[in-house]
Amino acid sequence: MDPTPNEAALDEAVAGLLDAAGITAQRKLIARILSAGLGLGHDGASRLDLKITAAAVEEMRAAYRLFKPYSATPKVTIFGSARTRAHDPLWVGAEGVARGLTEQGWMVVTGAGPGIMEAAATGAGPDRALGVSIRLPFEERPNSALAQDNGHLVSMKYFFTRKLMLVKESRGFVCLPGGFGTMDETFELLTLQQTGKMEPVPIVLLDRPDGTFWRGFARFVTEELAGSGMIAVDDLDRVLVTDSVDAAIDEITGFWRNYDSLRWFDDRLVLRLRAEPSDAELAELGERFSGLCLTGGIERTEPFPAERSDRDRLELPRIVLVPRERAVGDLYRLIRALNELPSAPPPAVAETHPAP
Repeated sequence: MDPTPNEAALDEAVAGLLDAAGITAQRKLIARILSAGLGLGHDGASRLDLKITAAAVEEMRAAYRLFKPYSATPKVTIFGSARTRAHDPLWVGAEGVARGLTEQGWMVVTGAGPGIMEAAATGAGPDRALGVSIRLPFEERPNSALAQDNGHLVSMKYFFTRKLMLVKESRGFVCLPGGFGTMDETFELLTLQQTGKMEPVPIVLLDRPDGTFWRGFARFVTEELAGSGMIAVDDLDRVLVTDSVDAAIDEITGFWRNYDSLRWFDDRLVLRLRAEPSDAELAELGERFSGLCLTGGIERTEPFPAERSDRDRLELPRIVLVPRERAVGDLYRLIRALNELPSAPPPAVAETHPAP
């Protein structure tokens, strides 16, 4: 349907506003944002709805600006209880895993509160820690490791915008024991991975030495959720449950040893790698993961036309397959197998970090 004269005039006005603001890049998307805001006015949205929308957009903009200078630096988000005290083995573990990852070039993202969040920010150091805090009437204030440097901290009113930014920029996650908030964040990570709304990333559930928190969680998931048919039996295979700081660091960094990224083309899944697998390696993978493939096997491929058009990682070798539905656990096993191929780049050399 052709736009009405009012819609055409509105589009022209929006285009004029973009011109006046000097905006030349991504004009269509910015015009959509402006038009959606104007549409709320036409819809008669309530004051509360408008306040939520305005605050959410403002908070996302502030967070995007925080992360933009570090877009090329890999980041890990560390979750855990705000009530964990200094010198607790969990505190020491969070501090150790943060320090170990920053020594390998990573940055650490936290919720900027006390407890585990402060431990992780302390381990990372002020130059390698980014915080996304939440304004609450109780409990949480920006921790001392971040409050001194407002350039690495952004504050949010809403949990949903905060959770978006704690997840969006990171290439790995470490969850330590915590309460409702930590469990909410952990289950959201698992949900995003299970449903394919997030690309595969390493997730570590890190406990104190000989701790039972995450083992009990895994038992509940396996016996109650998988046992009742509510999730697949291998849905937790993507997660490492450990009490070892070194194992947590190795899981985060090792996940990206050879695997780089993926992209879907209808039912075909393309995996981009850092090193070309040999014919023998590809044949072995095809036989080992035949159950992952709905049809055909695992093959080499050239970049797809859409990848060429977008100039999307064209320099990397690729493999392609048609996976069966709900095969998240097998996909993670395939990624780990790709990382362990003899042709894969050598693993990063990490320092040893004593157990807490």
